[in-house]
Amino acid sequence: MKSRYVSYDEESLKVLKAVANKHRLEILRILSFRPHNVNELAEKLNLPFSTTATNVKKLEDVNLISTELVPGRGTQKVNAKNYDRIILDLFEKDTEYSEKQIFIDMPIGEYFDCDIHPNCGLVGLKDYIGEQDDPRAFYEPGRRDAELLFMRHGFVEYRFQNKIPDGSKPKEIEIAAELCSEAPNHKLDWPSDITVWVNGVEVGTWTSPSDYGGTRGLLTPAWWHTNYTQYGMLKRWKITQEGCFIDGSSQSTETNIDTLHLEKHPFISIKIGIKDQAENKGGFNLFGRRFGNYEQGIQMTVNL
Repeated sequence: MKSRYVSYDEESLKVLKAVANKHRLEILRILSFRPHNVNELAEKLNLPFSTTATNVKKLEDVNLISTELVPGRGTQKVNAKNYDRIILDLFEKDTEYSEKQIFIDMPIGEYFDCDIHPNCGLVGLKDYIGEQDDPRAFYEPGRRDAELLFMRHGFVEYRFQNKIPDGSKPKEIEIAAELCSEAPNHKLDWPSDITVWVNGVEVGTWTSPSDYGGTRGLLTPAWWHTNYTQYGMLKRWKITQEGCFIDGSSQSTETNIDTLHLEKHPFISIKIGIKDQAENKGGFNLFGRRFGNYEQGIQMTVNL
């Protein structure tokens, strides 16, 4: 399934304007079944040829459809769609800095350390990276291209650049990631206790209810079988002066932003894993920007 990503730029605005029309949306729907020429489109839309041709041209101008000459009765122009879906990205770029906020979106394959136990694997856009169920695959040079990683037990640790200015005191830090449990293929009733640590300090455990599959994730590549894990839930761990929270629900008041000593190192360590003593050892899947339902890696936001 081929996707077109649009975001904050003039080219994307042109794309959005092009699809903000019921006739052009219907043209894209019709072309989802097979290529058509303008006469065929006009007949199905019950529109004049000239009106249909104008709408086709607008879609061509933003590269949503293409036109090619094919032999027929003489030579005719046939239109085909270029994409299966359009995804609007409402987030900013991967790394941002302002006087009051630091934001970094870390690719999931850029982990600093890991401890991996099968079943496990790394998945790229087109294939597995290394061998499935072999922890050694997590040390492949190509691991940086991972868009999905999973394990039954263990952890991955990321080290984010510490961009907190000298003398500044952070007010809160938030970690956001798309996650779910890890079962063979997928299983909706499969709880797993997934824990996050910041600078080695435990900041909260979320019990994932499921390994979600059976319905294709919005970003999941077409080659990845629907019976496999498809998407997760977007979870947010936030640590403030008041304590630790998961999606706004209090986890601890004993651990707070000061406990993390964010200013101590040139990096901020974020670790995601399954504790040895976890009640539900159901593993976890961690989704990247091109897998699942959310176009992001592991996002860290520090508010100053």
